[in-house]
Amino acid sequence: MGPRIGLSQAFAEVFITDQLQRRPGAAPDYLRENLALRDLADHMTDRPGEILPRLVQLAMDLCGAASAGISVLEPEAAQFRWFALKGVLSAFEGATTPRNFSPCGVCLDQNGPVLMEKPERVYDWIRDANISVPEVLLVPLVVKGRDALGTLWIVANTTGYFDREHARLMTELASFVGVALRMVQTEECLTAALTKQELLTQEMSHRLKNLFAITDSMIRMTSRTCSSKEEMTERLSGRLHALAHANALVRRSFGEVGATGVHLIEVIKRVLQPYDLALCKLNGPDVALGEQATNNLALVFHELATNAAKYGSLSRSTGLVTVGWETDAESLSVRWTEVGGPRISTPDNKGFGSTLVETTIVRSGGTISSDWQPEGLSVQISVPLSSLQA
Repeated sequence: MGPRIGLSQAFAEVFITDQLQRRPGAAPDYLRENLALRDLADHMTDRPGEILPRLVQLAMDLCGAASAGISVLEPEAAQFRWFALKGVLSAFEGATTPRNFSPCGVCLDQNGPVLMEKPERVYDWIRDANISVPEVLLVPLVVKGRDALGTLWIVANTTGYFDREHARLMTELASFVGVALRMVQTEECLTAALTKQELLTQEMSHRLKNLFAITDSMIRMTSRTCSSKEEMTERLSGRLHALAHANALVRRSFGEVGATGVHLIEVIKRVLQPYDLALCKLNGPDVALGEQATNNLALVFHELATNAAKYGSLSRSTGLVTVGWETDAESLSVRWTEVGGPRISTPDNKGFGSTLVETTIVRSGGTISSDWQPEGLSVQISVPLSSLQA
């Protein structure tokens, strides 16, 4: 019981919020405060990307603090991350602190200003980081109708410094911080959405060009192996329908809703169906795929098949594509090998299709490498098994 009583006493000595009301405060300087708020409003309108550092600097200036910063709550990781730090603690920019064992967590739980004296006495992670905090005042960052976003805090060089006027000023500033932080997060989401839309537009343009190129190749190859226009019509129609089915398997949306999950061999067969399957050899165990993995791998194999039909083994009746795959405890390994097509060489530049394939594999946590041999392309792909369930 001794250590527990000692810890409780230490917490009681650290949490001194009640002293805010007992300490005499300076008379409010409303003119200076209004000028500061006007400055913030100008930043929110003209330079939203600078608003958080400016808010922290104003908190320090108005309260005469030695350091200040913003702790943004990351609920999924149950932690806070420090942003826009100023003063003696600026070296800890980007550091994280635990949600349920930190002054910031107490501030959110109390949903109001919290004053602490030498919190390193109970928070060992502060002591271990060699941080000395004589006194810290924290206020929650809230936006009406939403969960708390984090805290705004200031540190004094001496004990007995902060009072109720500092708490009032910080509360006023925190209301701006909450709105500004929400603006920054919204702007980041919008930028990400616009970037994704641009990528989708490039991808659709790329795939449309490929479809015309593949269709032209099909017409030429089919015409060389058919003895009548009726036979050519039947074969070409079947291949075009197969191409449409394979292309439908590769889908993109803003919600990342992929095609219905299937097995790997089904994906490969669907993608290769528009071509002569006699030119394709598949070998590997059953591997179940989630929706997103189905979508990602369908795109990868669709791109490889498209390039093979335009430049490689699937452009010749003598060509052969071999796709083999195996799994171990952690990953899926796939090898795509082409032989029997026209002689090739390493391309001078990486096209959009190659970049798209590489990006798709890397985003799945995998790796991809290409070996451009004169007799044909060989591609080695490795992806974590965990990524195949998504």
